Amino acid sequence: SHSIFALPFALVAMLYAAQGFPSWQTIGLIIVCMVTARNAAMAFNRWADADIDALNPRTRDRHIPKGILSRHFVLLFCVANSLLFVTATYWINALAFALSVPVLLILLGYSYTKRLSIYSHYVLGFSLGMAPVGAWIAVTGVFVSPAWWLCLAVLCWVAGFDIIYACQDVEFDRRSGLVKSIPQRWGVAKALAWSRILHGAMIILLLVFLIRVHAGSAALTGTLVVLAFLIYEHRLLKGNRLDKINAAFFNANGMIAVAFLLFVLADVMALP
Repeated sequence: SHSIFALPFALVAMLYAAQGFPSWQTIGLIIVCMVTARNAAMAFNRWADADIDALNPRTRDRHIPKGILSRHFVLLFCVANSLLFVTATYWINALAFALSVPVLLILLGYSYTKRLSIYSHYVLGFSLGMAPVGAWIAVTGVFVSPAWWLCLAVLCWVAGFDIIYACQDVEFDRRSGLVKSIPQRWGVAKALAWSRILHGAMIILLLVFLIRVHAGSAALTGTLVVLAFLIYEHRLLKGNRLDKINAAFFNANGMIAVAFLLFVLADVMALP
């Protein structure tokens, strides 16, 4: 289900890279890569965090701590999806295949950055931000592209909402000392303010990307819709209302990704 965050932005990059629709094979392989990479990352994160999740009241009902799934099974699921991801990149092009293992190392390595630095939010952001760059490579086979602006936009967006999400665990993180985060270090009010700054930067970076790919009015309108959802998200949290985090995290951010893709799709379909 978490593919809803990065997959639409990968498809946005794919559409502009192809100036329309690439082959169905390319589209299918991009989707396979997105879903298997996300599966591997989520499974590894649950495997790596199982002991911490068991101690946290908010997460102790997750599959491993509750005994629904074994750690062995979850790790095998991660390995299987990682192999599927690498295999899919082999059928895309040589550059995608060459980058597949480094990408996996970043995706899986994120799980341990939370133990080391309060800036792990940016590692997560970059992990998802690689998706549009990967999609651009899948279409063109080129590493240097405007998709890096979209990567930075996604990085700011994801880091911003991950900071919001981490506010739920600020007391547990301080008490246990097991996980580091910006809310743990700065407090909830300052963390939410920094999240707003990151989301403002996302809008600017989206506009830069759209200008670089010569996007039309529909895509630019999509940026305004993204801005509206971001404003709504932060209004839900006004006064540090942490009880609204799930609505802000899943509903608003899921709608941001899907809505932007739909406006870009309309823009691309209007191309001559």
